[in-house]
Amino acid sequence: MWLTRAIQWLVWLLSLLPYAWIRRLAVPLGLIAWYYAGERRRITLINLGLCFPEWPEKKRQKVAKAHFIAFMTSILSIGLQWYASRERLKKEVRLINVHHWEAVRDQPVILLAPHFLGLDVIGIRLSAEFPLMALFGRHKNPHINDLIFNQRTRFSGGFLYTRQHALRQVIKDLKAPRAFYYLPDLDFGSKESVFLPFFGIPTATTPALSRLAKLTGAKVVPCIPRERADKEGYEACFYPAWENFPSQDPIADSQRMNAFIEERIREIPEQYLWSHKRFKTRPPGEPSFYGEDSQ
Repeated sequence: MWLTRAIQWLVWLLSLLPYAWIRRLAVPLGLIAWYYAGERRRITLINLGLCFPEWPEKKRQKVAKAHFIAFMTSILSIGLQWYASRERLKKEVRLINVHHWEAVRDQPVILLAPHFLGLDVIGIRLSAEFPLMALFGRHKNPHINDLIFNQRTRFSGGFLYTRQHALRQVIKDLKAPRAFYYLPDLDFGSKESVFLPFFGIPTATTPALSRLAKLTGAKVVPCIPRERADKEGYEACFYPAWENFPSQDPIADSQRMNAFIEERIREIPEQYLWSHKRFKTRPPGEPSFYGEDSQ
């Protein structure tokens, strides 16, 4: 319990900082993490080398360092996520081209939100204004788990489901209709995935987006989190609802999703979650990119 209270106190203190201060503080802390978090640095550089082999090493190093600063910014923004008022969230987290979502809000909607940094604060910002649901990964410590759950649902009324019990409830709530904030691009192993190109690399990809859209008749509206160009907060960039989706081919639909995410990464490469082992699961017979410790 003491750990939970200590986390609450620390996060509350962070919530008192203006975003500009958070960003300035993230620069030295991100560079410290770059030098001392050796394993995460190694994973980041491996991923950048796989996806951008045409880049010189110096550029990959530069983008990797910028990624660590962006990652640290997202960590320090947890106070904004948990304790900021609706008014402050609306000021520091802007919605760009939200009309693309509003045009289909009377229907079931899947907000396609890949793992760009700022994902959590965007989700809480959206839940402060719209009915929204999302999946939730349980923490091993039940007190911390309850704390995270309560803070993430402080506006949404509790529409946050564990992955183990999610599918039936997600389908029901999509038909309400309520938007589903869907994070599609993690490696869940070969059992739930097919191997499809992502930056030209066969990558474990779950075809759930196509199947869920077909089951519910949901429109897919991409929503890309990103730090604002003025470094004064975040923004959620909405794109038009995908036409002719889903098709009769969930594999082609999943490849379309991968290609879209790849295009957005090329626009802001430092803000994607490179420190995650995105290519951990390999096709049968292929060696690991990360070494024996990746299993």
